[in-house]
Amino acid sequence: MIEFQLDTACGVATYLQLVQQVHQALRLVLLEPGDQLPTAQQVVAKLAINPNTVLKAYRDLEREGLVRPRPGQGTFVIASLSHTDPATQARLLSSMTSWLRSARSAGLGPDEIEAIYRTAFRNYFAEGVA
Repeated sequence: MIEFQLDTACGVATYLQLVQQVHQALRLVLLEPGDQLPTAQQVVAKLAINPNTVLKAYRDLEREGLVRPRPGQGTFVIASLSHTDPATQARLLSSMTSWLRSARSAGLGPDEIEAIYRTAFRNYFAEGVA
């Protein structure tokens, strides 16, 4: 089951952060059709947010055709966003984690690491490689 986390400093609305995290989990095959999302009560208890915020996020995901509520049971994933092999994703995630560990060992902080990643990402895709 997905564990939502909030970044209060990022400037993104709370419900959108929840939606984005579900999208990300679907792309990485951390969530698959049939999986249940945490109940609104569970999310509210963990994150101390308004229940309407969770319900809004879940309604957005339902409108996108990604989840479906089952009365009395919860909200379940009904679609996937992944278009790549899970083994390939796992290998790349492991490689990225290793790179992050090396960057931290070299004394870089989270902001510097993010700046390097974003610059490399922009440069790579600006070259028209995608």
